[in-house]
Amino acid sequence: MPPPADILKVAIEWPGAFPKLMEIDQKKPLSAIIKEVCDGWQLPNHETYALQNADSTNFYITEKNRNNIKNGSILRLTTSPAQMAMQLYERVQSTSLDMKLDALKELANSSRDITFAQEFINLDGITLLVQMVESGTERYQKLQKMMKPCFGEMLSFTLTAFVELMDHGIISWDTFSVAFIKKIASFVCKSSMDSAVLQRSLAILESMVLNSQDLYQKVAQEITIGQLLPHLQGTDQDIQTYTIAVINALFLKAPEEKRQEMAHILAQKQLRSIILQNVIRSTKPINDEMAHQLYMLQVLTFNLLEDRMMTKMDPQDQAQRDIIFELRRIAFDVECESNNSGSIEKRKSMYTRDYKKLGFINHVNPAVDFTQIPPGMLALDNMLYFARHHQDSYIRIVLENSSREDKHECPFGRSSIELTKMLCEILKVGELPSENCHDFHPMFFTHDRSFGEFFCICIQLLNKTWKEMRATSEDFNKVMQVVREQITRALTVKPNSLDQFKSRLQNLSYTEILKIRQSERMNQEDFQSRPILELREKIQPEIMELIKQQRLNRLCEGTCFRKISSRRRQDKFWYCRLSPNHKVLHYGDLEESPQGEVPHDSLQDKLPVADIKAVVTGKDCPHMKEKGALKQNKEVLELAFSILYESDEYLNFIAPDKHEYCMWTDGLNALLGKEMTSEFTRSDLDTLLNMEMKLRLLDLENIQIPEAPPPIPKEPSNYDFVYDCN
Repeated sequence: MPPPADILKVAIEWPGAFPKLMEIDQKKPLSAIIKEVCDGWQLPNHETYALQNADSTNFYITEKNRNNIKNGSILRLTTSPAQMAMQLYERVQSTSLDMKLDALKELANSSRDITFAQEFINLDGITLLVQMVESGTERYQKLQKMMKPCFGEMLSFTLTAFVELMDHGIISWDTFSVAFIKKIASFVCKSSMDSAVLQRSLAILESMVLNSQDLYQKVAQEITIGQLLPHLQGTDQDIQTYTIAVINALFLKAPEEKRQEMAHILAQKQLRSIILQNVIRSTKPINDEMAHQLYMLQVLTFNLLEDRMMTKMDPQDQAQRDIIFELRRIAFDVECESNNSGSIEKRKSMYTRDYKKLGFINHVNPAVDFTQIPPGMLALDNMLYFARHHQDSYIRIVLENSSREDKHECPFGRSSIELTKMLCEILKVGELPSENCHDFHPMFFTHDRSFGEFFCICIQLLNKTWKEMRATSEDFNKVMQVVREQITRALTVKPNSLDQFKSRLQNLSYTEILKIRQSERMNQEDFQSRPILELREKIQPEIMELIKQQRLNRLCEGTCFRKISSRRRQDKFWYCRLSPNHKVLHYGDLEESPQGEVPHDSLQDKLPVADIKAVVTGKDCPHMKEKGALKQNKEVLELAFSILYESDEYLNFIAPDKHEYCMWTDGLNALLGKEMTSEFTRSDLDTLLNMEMKLRLLDLENIQIPEAPPPIPKEPSNYDFVYDCN
């Protein structure tokens, strides 16, 4: 007979004694279990002891997380978090340098545990660490001049403990003084600083900027871009990552009017070139966190174009009209005629003819073409950049098309406007960066005017594709669709330079795109005959039922959801799963990301399915209506859903990815008897239907399909039969 589920067999360690194997009853209070352990080793005052995991985390066992204990776990009897916090609070103030260093090292390690962190913060431990940094720096510097090796370590462990304690989100960042900010900033500004101290200091500055608008102002006054750049020229990728993170945080929190000014400073300081040479083209592979920060910088840089993208042209503004005159002058090599040269009607006729050749929709007043937003004035900026920096190509395209028949000309003006709009959509200009994306493109770091160069390559591609398709004005939208496909396919290979991107586009001609489409169509094997369609309709209900069961099974397994915060590295989790009888949702907070499923009985809260009124998604969710810099981006909106239950209360979710979002929204809709409408349901339905159709249409008379897959054969005794083609 198996043992009861509440009885666990564990090993418990105690320093200086042999580990004990014992059974613990999860129904008993934790204090009773600790007393039993202490009695076994004849230890008095059991209330001063606690249990913790004997692994790399050393996290304390509490009533909240005790259900994570598994059979065979190794635990350790240790000092209670309150006692440990008090001891470390006193030891870090010791006059003995060795004792102080050991205490700070232990504090930095223990602060990762929220149970200990709460006790240490209750003792006003954060204030103590801040005072040590503010007033003890001079002493640390004296130690450094005396060549004491403990200088860097002491300061490093002090800052590490501070970062770990603050990451739990127990107290607000707004409580820190200017003196503390100045000290942290001074560590970043020094040319020779211990790498661990520098890394922690950069992490603290990033958190200050992201978590408080007031602290952003103070940090921005203490740190300049010029002081951060030397840290990018080193070889430590962690320090480079934190440096770019601080720059991104300053960029993200800067008021709209200051972002352009900041971008100008970054250009003057050659930030792009420094990142290209020391990070992107470094011999070290780029890790995920660095890739995310580069993606953030890419998005924030492109978002500077949003203002121009959303600015309509004023047809009465002479300065803006002069840009159109400049396009005409470069294309047709004409000087602006004086007011006395010819009649007004003659000049108007000449302008209209030239504007028609330039491909504008409104030949009389092309300024009207730029009143559409997006792309607004950004399209005109791109056209002027192309005309000035790639003049030969610009003139060739304009004259080449103006010499064709009207129906076969590729209208440069209209094409440029639509292409600019398309490029903004592809690069998501104006959208806030995603928290989890690493999708940066190295080629955009190879040129100061990368968007302008990107446009110049793509407008030439558009003209080339137009000719290959032998398109007419009626085919304009078809050409734009092909061009979008060419660009997106070329971007997927992440070219390292704009020249590589251009070469990739050369290989993606219209003929090649047709071949790719034909191949994809053949793989899909889209059967359209009536008998086939009737068979699909007959099979579809049972396939939908199969998908529904899979969704419900996925909800029964449960998912770990991460609580969104302004600091990416602060990971707080909660778990939700459906009961096996599909009647109750169990959910509760976790202290760390679980390995595998979380048992129902460890999740404190319950929500009966019968109480669920509705499931809402995206902008309709209550937690998406709150104002927050990182909550309003499109990707997070697409992953948000909420359960509305009795008394108009909500259970709010942000799925870890699109797959989990579709699993949960489909499963919840299935529970409520509603249709499953996610894109994953459509995809699964299509895949399963096609597989079932192929099986039913196979000539399998008198052939039995096995229920289980055939066994894998044994490996051969030798591989002498392998022939090396090289």
